[in-house]
Amino acid sequence: MESKQLKWLYLSILALVWGSSFILIKKGLVGLSAFQVGSLRIIFAAVFLLIIGFKTLSKIPTQKWKYIAITSLFGTFIPAYLFAIAQTEIDSSISSILNSLTPLNTLILGALVFSLKFKRNQIIGILIGLLGSALLILNGAMNHPEQNYYYAILVIIASICYAINVNLIKKYLSDLSPLSITTGNFMVLFTPALLVLFFSGFFEVIYEIKVQHSLLFIIILGVVGTGIANILFFKLIQMSSPVFATSVTYLIPVVAFSWGIFDNEMLTPVQFFGAFIILIGVYLSARK
Repeated sequence: MESKQLKWLYLSILALVWGSSFILIKKGLVGLSAFQVGSLRIIFAAVFLLIIGFKTLSKIPTQKWKYIAITSLFGTFIPAYLFAIAQTEIDSSISSILNSLTPLNTLILGALVFSLKFKRNQIIGILIGLLGSALLILNGAMNHPEQNYYYAILVIIASICYAINVNLIKKYLSDLSPLSITTGNFMVLFTPALLVLFFSGFFEVIYEIKVQHSLLFIIILGVVGTGIANILFFKLIQMSSPVFATSVTYLIPVVAFSWGIFDNEMLTPVQFFGAFIILIGVYLSARK
């Protein structure tokens, strides 16, 4: 398959997998705390990746390990907890829509830190995307007083972390295989995640039925939605560009919102409009 076709295939698979991640987090939170969901997601992904990719770790040069550690922090560790904490208060579909800000943040950070240049339509796109985000959050707060929409800020912070991650991978790790990068990331994170899990009280409730039921969703989230998906994502960054790779967030809300409907989530008309504005902003910012 040609590279151009392959990158679109990877993009579609990632949209389906990551779009389903938000409902898996929601189901996991039924029996687990946010810190337990975040930790278990990392641990299951780490075990899977170390089994299939341990031999590739020797291919990572010593000087590259600092970038492996930094990308593991911004690309997985911080977002894993932020998304779980955020979804204790806001719907999974809202979380997925705000995640669409990742390409905008990728562009902003690329210009400010990595010397990429803005174009006029990209600046307009960024402003439109921010306007849509404000509309989505403010209307949601007014119409869902039972939800704390300040937690939406955590999703925005997570999208900034993703933006830092993709720019670092493109600049410093493009010469490594996606499996090496991913396995290295999760080897670094395994011990910290295990420590967070230990102090979260997980081992005191592990035998409860609802906890075991939630674990099934997090195993899927960790292995498929985190481990396998990260390998595909890093490959996509290497074969395209950071902005194209993060444009997967155009499609993620469609998948996540479909799952949300099945789980009785619903956006207000104004929130639909806000989501539409965000996607227009992302589209404009990604145009060359």
